[in-house]
Amino acid sequence: MPRLPRLLRDRSVARQVLLLQVAIVLLLVVTAIALAAYDARRDARSRATERAVAVAQTVADSPTVREALAGKDPTALLQPWTEEVRRDTDTDFVVVMSLNRRRYTHPDPSQIGHRFAGDLGDAPRGDVFTQEYAGSLGPSVRSVVPVMNGDRVVAYVSVGITVSDINRGLRRDITAIVLWAGAVLLAGILGAALLGRRLRRITHGLGEKELARMYEYYSAVLHSVREGLLLLDGDGRVQLVNDEARRLLALPDDVIGRAVADLELAPGLVAAARGETAEADELYLAGERILVVSSAPARWDGKDVGSVVTLRDHTELRSVTGELEIVRRLTESLRSQNHESANRLHTVVSLIELGRSDEAVEFATAELQVAQVLADQVVAAVDDPVVAALLLGKSAEAAEQGIEFVIAGEVPAGSGIPPRDLVTLLGNLVDNAFDAVADADQRRVEVRLSGEPARLEVRVGDSGPGLDDAAVAHVLERGWTTKAAPGTGRGLGLALVVQVARRHGGTVEVGRSTLGGAEFTVVLHPADPA
Repeated sequence: MPRLPRLLRDRSVARQVLLLQVAIVLLLVVTAIALAAYDARRDARSRATERAVAVAQTVADSPTVREALAGKDPTALLQPWTEEVRRDTDTDFVVVMSLNRRRYTHPDPSQIGHRFAGDLGDAPRGDVFTQEYAGSLGPSVRSVVPVMNGDRVVAYVSVGITVSDINRGLRRDITAIVLWAGAVLLAGILGAALLGRRLRRITHGLGEKELARMYEYYSAVLHSVREGLLLLDGDGRVQLVNDEARRLLALPDDVIGRAVADLELAPGLVAAARGETAEADELYLAGERILVVSSAPARWDGKDVGSVVTLRDHTELRSVTGELEIVRRLTESLRSQNHESANRLHTVVSLIELGRSDEAVEFATAELQVAQVLADQVVAAVDDPVVAALLLGKSAEAAEQGIEFVIAGEVPAGSGIPPRDLVTLLGNLVDNAFDAVADADQRRVEVRLSGEPARLEVRVGDSGPGLDDAAVAHVLERGWTTKAAPGTGRGLGLALVVQVARRHGGTVEVGRSTLGGAEFTVVLHPADPA
C-alpha cells in the first residue's frame, strides 16, 4: 500500500478525508470543465460549418443570383444583396464568384474582382465543400456551394464565419460552464466539509496512527482478559464481546448487533447488563453457571452511550462455598447438640448426686430413645450418610430454634441422584423454610420424600406467611434471585435448586402448603438410575 504524503499523515483522519475529498472534487470539476470546453469548441465549429453551408445553399438557389449572373454587371445587383444576407445571417462573408474564381461580391469592396483565396474541393462537380482556411479576413470556417443552371455549374457561392467570431461565442459558453462548475465545486467542498465534521466527531479528531494503535491495544486487551466483557449501546444492543463472555453466556456467533434481551439470558442478568440494576458484583444464574456481574454506564462528553458489563465465573467457588455453608451449619448443629447433651448430662449427674438413681436412669433412657427414634427416622428415609447427616443437623437446628421439623417418606434406593445434588436441594429448601417461619407464631416445617427408581419427589412446606402472586411469578424465573447481605453466602438458594432440577430433567413448582405457608415441590428424573 503506497504511503500517504507527509502533509496527510500528520493530520487527523477527518482532515485527511476532507483534503482527499476536496482534491477529488476539484479534479472531477477541472476534468469536467476541460471535457465540456472541448465539446463546446467542437460543437461551435460544427454549428458554424452547418450555418455556413445552409446560407451558401440558400444563396446559390436564389433566383436573384441567377438573374444577376445572366446580366452584364452581376456585382451591381449582388453586392448590396449579399451584404444584407451577411448581416441577417450573422456570417462574416458571402462571396459569389465566377467559374474562374473571380469575386463578384465581398465585405471588403476592394477585394471584388480578385481571385477567391481558398479551395473549391468538389464544388465544380456539383457537391458541397467545407474547410477551415485563412483567407483575406483571417482564419475562417467556410463552405463552397455551386450555383446550378440546369445540370451546369455556372458560378460558386462561398459563405464563411471567422474563427475569431466562433471563439467569442465559445468563450461565452465556457464562461457559463465555469460558473456552473464553480457552483458544483462549492457544493462539493461544502458536502465534504460537513462529512469531515461528522467524521471528526466520530473519530474524536484522532489520526490514523492513534486509531490503529488504539484498535490494536484494545483488541489485545479485550481478548486477553480472563473476565467476560460485554459492551452495549444505548439501545441495549451488543457492540463488542470478548471470547470469555461468549463462553460464559454461550452466545451465538452473530451476537454483534443483536439486542441483549433477545439472547435468552436470565431476566435479572439482562436488567443488570442494561444498567437497570447497576450494582457491583451481583450474583446471577446463567444456564449451568453462577456469574458475578458488574455493570456500569459508559459515558462520553457527559452523555450515556451504553453500558459496560463484566462477568466472572463463580460456579466452582459458589459450589465450594455452598458445601462450606452446609459444613458450617452441620458444625452449628453439632454445637447445639453438644450444648444440649451437656445440659442433659449435668441433669443426670445432679440426680445421681441427690441419690435419685432411678429417676436419672429414666431421664437418660427417655432422651436416648428420642434421639434414637429421630436417627432411625432419618436413616430410614435416606440411605446416604451425607444426606442423613444433613437432615440430622437440620433437626438439631430446628430443635434449637423452636421449630417443629417433620421428615416423612423416604428416598428410594438407587435413585441415581448424587448426594451432592441432594444436599444442595434439601439444604437450600429447608434453609428457606426455616427463614420463612422465623417470625411465625406457629413454627413447623415438613419434608416429604417419595418416588421410585426413575423418579424422586421432594416436598418442603412451611407454616410461614407464604408467597404472593407477584413473588410466585418470579421466584422460579430463570436466574431470578433475591439480594442477600454481603458475606452470608446466601441469595442463590432457589436458583441452585432450579439448576439441580434442570440438570436431572426435573421441575420445580411453588404452591400453598397445608400448613398455610409456601410449599416447593421438586421432581427429579435421573438419567440412568441404578
